[in-house]
Amino acid sequence: MRLDLFLKWSRVILRRTLAKETCDAGRVTVNGQEARAGREVRVGDTISIRFPRRKLTLRVRSIPSHAPSKEGAHEMIELLGSGAVE
Repeated sequence: MRLDLFLKWSRVILRRTLAKETCDAGRVTVNGQEARAGREVRVGDTISIRFPRRKLTLRVRSIPSHAPSKEGAHEMIELLGSGAVE
């Protein structure tokens, strides 16, 4: 699944266009490497996102075949850390 679509479906970022812009700005890494919006994500990948005031790190737990419900979206990710940007 594309990274931008995963971020939208998991509700980490609410719009796909915003997810794409965030990736293309170089603020998203997957497994420690800078990632573009079209990068494929797999179960077990670690994603880090630098927002303007905080950094979010999460692990991909599942990838559904269709858009999940609100409860299903929370099951897609495992939150590893969240904190202020350094």
